[in-house]
Amino acid sequence: MINRKIFLFIAIFVSGVLVGFGIFNFFSRAPQSIPIYRDIVEPVKSFSEIVKAVSPSVVNISTTRTVQTPPTLEDLFEFLPPLGNSPGKRWKEMSMGSGVVVSSDGYILTNYHVVEQADEIKVTLYDRRTFKAVVVGVDPKTDLAVIKINSKDLPVAPWGDSDKLQVGDFVLAIGNPYGLTHTVTMGIISATGRADVGIADYEDFIQTDAAINPGNSGGPLVNIKGEIVGINTAIFSRTGGYQGIGFAVPINMARVIKDSLIKEGKVIRGWIGIMVQDITAELAERFYLSEPKGVIITDVTKQSPAYRVGLRRGDVILEVDGKLVSESASLRNMVAQSKVGTTITLKISRDGNIFTTSVTVAQLPFETSQENKSYKSAQGKADNPLKGLTVVDLDSSMAKQIGVDPDERGVVVYRIEPGSPAESSGLRKGDLIMEIERQRILNTNDFQRVLQKVTKTDILVLINRSGKKFYTLLSSS
Repeated sequence: MINRKIFLFIAIFVSGVLVGFGIFNFFSRAPQSIPIYRDIVEPVKSFSEIVKAVSPSVVNISTTRTVQTPPTLEDLFEFLPPLGNSPGKRWKEMSMGSGVVVSSDGYILTNYHVVEQADEIKVTLYDRRTFKAVVVGVDPKTDLAVIKINSKDLPVAPWGDSDKLQVGDFVLAIGNPYGLTHTVTMGIISATGRADVGIADYEDFIQTDAAINPGNSGGPLVNIKGEIVGINTAIFSRTGGYQGIGFAVPINMARVIKDSLIKEGKVIRGWIGIMVQDITAELAERFYLSEPKGVIITDVTKQSPAYRVGLRRGDVILEVDGKLVSESASLRNMVAQSKVGTTITLKISRDGNIFTTSVTVAQLPFETSQENKSYKSAQGKADNPLKGLTVVDLDSSMAKQIGVDPDERGVVVYRIEPGSPAESSGLRKGDLIMEIERQRILNTNDFQRVLQKVTKTDILVLINRSGKKFYTLLSSS
């Protein structure tokens, strides 16, 4: 009887072990779940701590400026000033914005448009103290400015690394929308590297859906570590209010601008003397690339750093100091933020051959009667995309009219027949054609000679449109 009980106990124990092992083995083979970080599991606690830490460094900026309207006929009769010059009507305009303290001795970073043309700037701190501020320096090209108040021991929030941001990261926007001080909104990073938005000359914006409204400009965009990763700058809106798309200047760019404004009172940008354009899948094949990566050099300034190291039009820049170059805006920003006198290494593709070269960064230079004559015209062949196009030789008077350097060479689009392949190809009257299929076009004779040899239905052309040079594929289809 005892032996039977022992046997039964052993049998149950072994069965339990086998069943347990089977269950463990089944679940161990199941797909592994994505790890969830503590910061995401406990967002409320994390965000409240972030707000407490960062808010004291966020300030409210109010400005006053004088606005004057042009004089009207009514003004002339009302004021009757000497010599008949009416000053028009004047009034004081108030506006609000935000800023963030970047040093304990009173330097504050904000947007240029917040303090633009301000007669008086007042800064209200988190503890409600108010100070008058002076402008240290402005940079309209990035819409950033540095102002200063006479105070010490101010709280400063830590700065993050905006290059490490990823789409989907949580962020907070802190500022003073509509004068509602220290308002906090939450969202995610919707995109990075946004350019050609039309807000500033140098654009590399962080896009976020954290609510940003008028008055948020100049305030910080903060990650879940409590680090500032951007300066809120603008919104995309058809109504003037929040519609889910906001833009912030990356803090890595803002740091360079801030340092230059504080040290020099202006921004000193790097320059190597090239013009570039983005590469498309269609252009990649023509430039011997297996995929559309890098940017194409469309022009090299004579005696510039790029010119001296032998860079040419048609070269494709793939990397800068080991960093992949994805678009022309990112390359422009990389060079502009490089210190003058430093050397950068470029990885180049030239007709399919890969090599590297070093370029020393220089300082960006300061930005910078019609004759009667008969024009010689040249007509494109009937079986190519330039059918219906009339071009003429470029002269100095025409160069001025179309906005190009008089020293340039090429042929000018003089007439485009309606409904022709040339019209649908995207060419415009006044475009300067400088190359066809990578061959230089100096005059109408070159234009005719090259076209006689072209048998393709899509043609690679270098265009100079009002001083901007770019490659494009013209197709007859």
